[in-house]
Amino acid sequence: MTKKKNIIGICGSASPSSANLSILNWIANAEKANFNLELVEDLTQLPHFNTALTDENVPEQIVAFRAKIAHADGIIICTPEYIFSIPSGLKNMIEWCVSTTVFIDKPVGLITASASGLKGHAELKLIMETIQTKFIDQTTLLIQGVKGKVSKDGKIMDKQTEEELNLFIDAFEKWTQKLSFENRFKS
Repeated sequence: MTKKKNIIGICGSASPSSANLSILNWIANAEKANFNLELVEDLTQLPHFNTALTDENVPEQIVAFRAKIAHADGIIICTPEYIFSIPSGLKNMIEWCVSTTVFIDKPVGLITASASGLKGHAELKLIMETIQTKFIDQTTLLIQGVKGKVSKDGKIMDKQTEEELNLFIDAFEKWTQKLSFENRFKS
């Protein structure tokens, strides 16, 4: 029997009633038998990135956050698009991790759920590729018109979206298993 993977789910939205958080909660509930999904719901609690803080002066909250990412078996980011880009809180979180290796070779699933999301999704993929995470087309998902597809109480109202989420989850599980297996044999 395969050990349950520990996955970090990061919500890029600053709204406590975000459809993105609802999607992460839906995934956590749907997949509780297959992996443990720990949610990071509020990136606004992280201090603003400051390049003047050297490795010795990094806030304890950031040190703990980096450790959480480093020890996770995989990461799922679910975010809206803000002004054709990724939200500032998500960008801030990534900036705190750029000077480290916590994201290198980490399997990630990327969901952009927004009105359009095209440019934000492309930017998120570019950033995550730049910091050397591992994803494939099947572990990325763009959900356009999300307000008509996810209810305020977190239910997926659109059958096609639910099917796409199930395919995404299946691909993400297989991807994390594959990379975990490959990493065991690296020297």
